Amino acid sequence: MFDHLTDRIQKVFKNLRGQGKITEANVEEALQEVRLALLEADVNLETVKLFLEKVKVKALGQDVALSLTPGQVMIKIVHEELIQLLTPKDKNATKFKFAPAPPTLILLAGIQGTGKTTTAAKLALWFKKDGRKPGLVAADLVRPAAIDQLATLAQEIQVPIFKPENGEKALDVCVRAVKTALQNDCNILILDTAGRLQIDETMMNEISEIQKKLKPTNIMLVVDAMTGQNAVNVATAFHSKLPLTGLVLTKADGDSRGGAIFSITSVTGVPIQFVGVSEKMEGLEAFYPDRMASRILGMGDMLTLIEKAEEVARQSTMAQKLTKASDFNLDNMLEQIQQLSKMGSMDEIISMLPGDHAQKKQMMAQAPDAKKIKRMEAILLSMTKKERKFPQILDGSRRRRISLGSGTRPDEVNTLLKQYDMMKKVMKKGGMMQKASNLMGGMGKGGLPPGGFPGGHGGFPGLPTR
Repeated sequence: MFDHLTDRIQKVFKNLRGQGKITEANVEEALQEVRLALLEADVNLETVKLFLEKVKVKALGQDVALSLTPGQVMIKIVHEELIQLLTPKDKNATKFKFAPAPPTLILLAGIQGTGKTTTAAKLALWFKKDGRKPGLVAADLVRPAAIDQLATLAQEIQVPIFKPENGEKALDVCVRAVKTALQNDCNILILDTAGRLQIDETMMNEISEIQKKLKPTNIMLVVDAMTGQNAVNVATAFHSKLPLTGLVLTKADGDSRGGAIFSITSVTGVPIQFVGVSEKMEGLEAFYPDRMASRILGMGDMLTLIEKAEEVARQSTMAQKLTKASDFNLDNMLEQIQQLSKMGSMDEIISMLPGDHAQKKQMMAQAPDAKKIKRMEAILLSMTKKERKFPQILDGSRRRRISLGSGTRPDEVNTLLKQYDMMKKVMKKGGMMQKASNLMGGMGKGGLPPGGFPGGHGGFPGLPTR
């Protein structure tokens, strides 16, 4: 999302590295480039002016330490000011609020096309993973198929759904859901309300009626990051009618300028609490200003990457299954591939690594693409349980059947089995799972990514209660 902006800002810092000290002239030159980069990213003009003024005052007031270059000093200052820009003045406003007595209510608002219904399901899965018991409420009675879509997603993530009965209105279904939530084993309810193609009086009256009647502890606006400054205008309009407590920025993985992420909190005072980073149900991240600022500056986001790895490792049973190299079979290899996929695309993972943005682009180009990883998975799934457990029985006839069943070439089946054999050899030499994963990563486009499956142990990263 911020590729162009990151490239531009990193270029500014590189140009400053050769300077012996920070002067007003080189600061002015650098900030002019940053200004252009932010405006091209569709950041609000007043926000840009205020941000650059603060950076300039800080930069000219600092001496360069012997161990730092002017470029490094500017990175530090810009990083600090970006965090401030992305953080609401009321820092307590960033905390998700649980009701004193269940159920906790989350009222979702937004115009059509922002991904509100999908976001409702993603939030439900988020809370479910955190040990809560969420339920979904289908209160969008305007958009055709909205109820069916939410019901399908509820079934996919296996959470209860409350749908309209006997001609109920949106408020009626919400009230009934609240009254019966605990009977249905739900301590959190996510209310998916109606959107419109644009903000109108009917839409605002309906959602205001629900808000006044139920008094939800959390009122979240879902906005599309790809709409730029229009997202800020929508948030401003909603906030004038509803006491918004948080924002969910969707489609942050899209090819957009991304200016809304800088402006929306500074203009409205409402914190971004979640960011949608992919279409998958797991594609929702808590928003942390410091981590986002680091990503924008090309400094990576190792904390989020570690949390993703820990969550996948926590769910994995492979570590418990393996006690020695001889235990490792093709079932374990299949699980490793499937667990890696849960962390997101290779582009997502690489983008969270620190380092030069141009180098990371090269890594993305060289990394195994999702299609090849999917083909490996298809080969393994086309085997019988016995064949995955005892790979030594895979003769020529079985390999041809697996090739036909998975829609792959025979040489792809043979390559996968060679990778498996090499992994076992490494493990026998004492490398165990990490070296085996590294070996697969070292095979370029034919295997898993460099570094393999990042293992680890730890709890779920939890709610954005910073």
